[in-house]
Amino acid sequence: MSKKAKLTIWWGFAAILVAVIAYAAYYFASLYQGIEGIQKKGEDSPFYQLKTVDTNASEPPKWEGSERVNILIMGVDRRGLKKGEIPRSDSMMVASLDPVKKKMYLFSILRDTYVDIPGYGKDRINTAITHGPNTAMQAAGDLLGLKIQYYVYTDFQGFEALVDAIGGIDFNVEKDMHYVSKADNHEYDIDLKKGMQHLDGKTALQYVRFRHDAMSDFSRTERQREFLKAVADKMKSTTSIMNLPQILQKVSPFIDTNISVNDMWKLANVAYGSTMSGSEQVPPMKLLVERKIGGASVLTVNDPNDLKRYVQDIFDKSEPVPVSSDGKTGY
Repeated sequence: MSKKAKLTIWWGFAAILVAVIAYAAYYFASLYQGIEGIQKKGEDSPFYQLKTVDTNASEPPKWEGSERVNILIMGVDRRGLKKGEIPRSDSMMVASLDPVKKKMYLFSILRDTYVDIPGYGKDRINTAITHGPNTAMQAAGDLLGLKIQYYVYTDFQGFEALVDAIGGIDFNVEKDMHYVSKADNHEYDIDLKKGMQHLDGKTALQYVRFRHDAMSDFSRTERQREFLKAVADKMKSTTSIMNLPQILQKVSPFIDTNISVNDMWKLANVAYGSTMSGSEQVPPMKLLVERKIGGASVLTVNDPNDLKRYVQDIFDKSEPVPVSSDGKTGY
């Protein structure tokens, strides 16, 4: 090979290397901006009018990367509200991540659970967010016996934007679902057919909102957990990872959180290498009692300590013991 040909190859290689470095710099800069934009400040925050009310407000504790992390995920319905008005949470979930064992757990909290709202007396847990995210984190943490470090808050638009941004989800709808909402000029009607299908943001929202069956909110929370697991799996795909800056750009206007940029990097890294080890409704049916308080139906917990033990038992659950071909257990 001539000296000129070798130089041409080296110059070509150098040009490719520069292009890769430039793209990587652009990628991480865009990703950083996208993450930073999720954390709302000032009047961009949906809770800006509550700063003098949410007296428990504080920065989340420093995460060293080894202790369990619990994140309260709240979805709200903002339809018909003015700027500054905070709706009750339509759904509440706690994602718990063990960075040492690399295991994730997802708990969906029944919104009619009657609890102590710190500083505001007893009420349904879905009212906690109207007093600010820190109050909501404390109420959920007190119920489950967990320390909630972070929150993520979004609305219908944010959910639709996320599903559309990752290209939709292939999902098995377990039954026909139909509901007509005249009050919303049919904008939020639900019309899904049973079977495997591709759900975009709009149809995915129909699926996770549906509760017009015998089990109502009980079956709805289970559907929400299953769908979010499918979203998490899709987010782990190579295509979604490469498109993460664009995904964050699309969902950022609809999401608020107290997770710092640095902690979000760490959480994403741990979550990517973790497996889903538990998905439960809390409180479980066996601990619930339906009661009438103030003329309204609420769900109370028989013994709050039993619920805390129930959650801890899920974390402490032993790994299954392998069974050999001769039917004997052991390693």
